[in-house]
Amino acid sequence: MDETTRAAFERLLTITRSDTGQSRRVAGFILAWWNAIDLGSFDIADLFAVDEAIAHDMATVFAYVAGRPVAEYPEAYRTEIEDVIQQ
Repeated sequence: MDETTRAAFERLLTITRSDTGQSRRVAGFILAWWNAIDLGSFDIADLFAVDEAIAHDMATVFAYVAGRPVAEYPEAYRTEIEDVIQQ
């Protein structure tokens, strides 16, 4: 993961630690990348319900994932994502 994407992803992970509508939407976005079939999915309309900076971070991560020649998952963040799953 490049530094720009890493910074955006880490900001998103931080947001998931709070208990707000935005944090739930961010969690859904992250979990859709991690395992959409078992953990839910992300509604693109949720972008309208988060602050612009958060939406830009989501777009950064999405663009990174879309640009990979093969599937890539954020394995380096397994512990943090498992924490999101437990919330």
